[in-house]
Amino acid sequence: MKRPTFAQPIEEHLNTFNRTLPQRVRSHVPLLNVVLRYLLHNRGKQLRPMLVFASAGACGTITERTHIGAAMVELLHTATLVHDDVVDQAPLRRGIASINAIWKNKIAVLVGDFLLARGLLLAVEHGEFDALRVTATAVRRMSEGELLQVQRWRKRNVDEGTYLRIISDKTAALIAACCHIGAISAGADQSLQQRLATFGEHLGMAFQIRDDVLDYISRSSILGKPTAHDIREGKMTLPLLRALANAPDYEANAIRTLMQSSARKNGGADRIVAFVKRYSGIESAMATAAHHVDQAIAQLDEFPPTEFRALLISIARYTIERTK
Repeated sequence: MKRPTFAQPIEEHLNTFNRTLPQRVRSHVPLLNVVLRYLLHNRGKQLRPMLVFASAGACGTITERTHIGAAMVELLHTATLVHDDVVDQAPLRRGIASINAIWKNKIAVLVGDFLLARGLLLAVEHGEFDALRVTATAVRRMSEGELLQVQRWRKRNVDEGTYLRIISDKTAALIAACCHIGAISAGADQSLQQRLATFGEHLGMAFQIRDDVLDYISRSSILGKPTAHDIREGKMTLPLLRALANAPDYEANAIRTLMQSSARKNGGADRIVAFVKRYSGIESAMATAAHHVDQAIAQLDEFPPTEFRALLISIARYTIERTK
């Protein structure tokens, strides 16, 4: 996938990263190598490695430690995507066949486990124990967020506070870890590390809210998954929650009933999308995403005005402007 033009300050580092990552996961098991080649060939925009490099640069220096940190988080992120596709029984990832669709669930789970283990071992092998602690904390939060989501969405019992907690743990935790690890790799002090971790937390919140909005407004050919996928899965995301809060009680109750019925998987999904648009769910959710971007950028006030600080700001703004 083509990188955004604003990534130019770290282009050379990303190119090196892409050359070395396959070497870091090479195995003596031929099947594993085949699956990994397929998986690594079809990665996305590499937002998370970008954040590691940009955060390190904002703190002064991109080093070999930064490259180790970027590989750690990319392997962890890829592992979680593989496992998510198994849990969701997803046939596609970014518009192409998922690992579980081609090689079935057992192999997909084992490949995800291998990637997770390889990422953690990478930290141990290079003595990056601070980065390992940050990564392990992110994994714990992500697991808790996934389980809370399963528990609450199965009962269609999600309020806005629960939704925000879920996306903070599921999505924002890893993005915060990327920024934190970048700062650690550059030898930044605790204050700057915390500022970048907070930057990443707000960025992650905005990123996930934008993702949830795109489920209502994007064509499936652009998003790489069916439009209104979240509705069909029974997920109560922020656009719907805000529309329910804005609508008259009788309409909101009818939509809640529809969300709990199998009709939402068919023609009911179009009715729910129309409801969300009619009661300004999309605009309200995007206002919250924009607020998180503003909060993220405010964390950068203490950093010198370098190209890397500008890159972090560009990434933050891109988060809510992207169309896929």
